[in-house]
Amino acid sequence: MQNREGHIVSVSTDESGTRATVEVDSAVVCERCESGKGCGAGLLGREPGDRRVEALVAENLDVRSGDLVSIVLAPRSILRAAVIVYGYPLFGAVSAAVIVFTLGLGDAYGAIAALTGLVTGVLLARSKLRNTQCLRDFTPTVVELSSSVPD
Repeated sequence: MQNREGHIVSVSTDESGTRATVEVDSAVVCERCESGKGCGAGLLGREPGDRRVEALVAENLDVRSGDLVSIVLAPRSILRAAVIVYGYPLFGAVSAAVIVFTLGLGDAYGAIAALTGLVTGVLLARSKLRNTQCLRDFTPTVVELSSSVPD
């Protein structure tokens, strides 16, 4: 998947560093995703239009409102987010169902256990995603200044 480009709407600095609000086109950039053969990001970006994203700014960049920049979310972060969002609930459902079937309690109890495991996995995922460090890991970063607004 290609890095997204967008225009900086605003820039702010706090104790965690410089942050920018970047307006990006939400249309699909990756041809594989658009054709339905990619990672699935194309399913989320089908509606055309602009979307505002808050991104960290790399320390070596000096950006201002109106600058055209390139933003990226590390592939490792995308994989980790997918594991948390999809893996935790799936693992909870399958684990609970396997335990119940191993005990020989039958289909009805297996279904109830799978549903309980699914809900538990969703709650664990939500808890994990609310962690400040976890959210920081899943924040996009402005990595390149494509064109600067003249002074």
